[in-house]
Amino acid sequence: MTPPTQLLTPRMAGLLERIHRANRPPFHSLTPREARLAYRMGAEILDLPRAPLPRVQDLEAAGRPARLYAPSDARLPVLLYLHGGGFTIGDLETHDSLCRQLALRSGAAVLALDYRLAPEHRFPAAVDDAWAALAWLHEQAGTLGLDGSRLAVGGDSAGGTLAAGAAFFARDRGLPLALQLLITPGTASQPCTASHRLFANGFLLDAASIAWFFDHYIDHGQRHDWRFAPLEAEDHAGLAPACVVLAECDPLVDEGVAYADTLRAAGVPVQLELYRGVTHDFIKMGRHIPEALSALDACAAAIREQLKP
Repeated sequence: MTPPTQLLTPRMAGLLERIHRANRPPFHSLTPREARLAYRMGAEILDLPRAPLPRVQDLEAAGRPARLYAPSDARLPVLLYLHGGGFTIGDLETHDSLCRQLALRSGAAVLALDYRLAPEHRFPAAVDDAWAALAWLHEQAGTLGLDGSRLAVGGDSAGGTLAAGAAFFARDRGLPLALQLLITPGTASQPCTASHRLFANGFLLDAASIAWFFDHYIDHGQRHDWRFAPLEAEDHAGLAPACVVLAECDPLVDEGVAYADTLRAAGVPVQLELYRGVTHDFIKMGRHIPEALSALDACAAAIREQLKP
């Protein structure tokens, strides 16, 4: 078997070495407050510079802070974006660059949601916020000058989990969801796949931090709830088309592939993009990792294709 470190691209390996030399404390060694501050301070160091857009507006969506990004003043389709961070860290600032890139490259508007975080707000608070925001966006898009009939939901990591859950909400409520954009999502109830073992340490998202995130967010007895583990939902038929973006050297890659397969088996159109030699969170490393730029373009193309008039 190829040693897991040999799977990394040279650029990714060099970047991980620099991160290791920086000797930053791992999230699981910090309090949630400390981890949030550390994540915010480092979140855009590797990301592309914040792209200027004609419209960047802070507002409130279903009672939660949100930020709207629009690349023009036209009546645009809109993507609800749910940030990553293990349901415990992350906010509008940590994913500002990413949301700007998605809007700029796709031509669609993006509404980023600042949903409630654990441990102050445990499962299913984040789920409830995501669902409420999606319903709100469909109903109120017109007041923002947007087209609420052309609607998508997306997110990375924990945000991808929330986006997958929102697709069920849309199906069951009859909302016109055209796309679920799932970037390195968590979809399983337990971290027990081969990729969790293979990439448990030294690949940016380590096993101890995953356990730390989960323990803050959800009780063990709730982890088979499909709103946390969408792989375990009883019926995936009729969900919105999916674009699933995965990283080869990510503990979550196996459950991402499994979810794409499950959706396909249920008749859901799936575009699977697997980027070789990179780790979790790679899409936010556009200053250093060319795969991030390719992934952004793939996401933008999926948004354009599924939200076209």
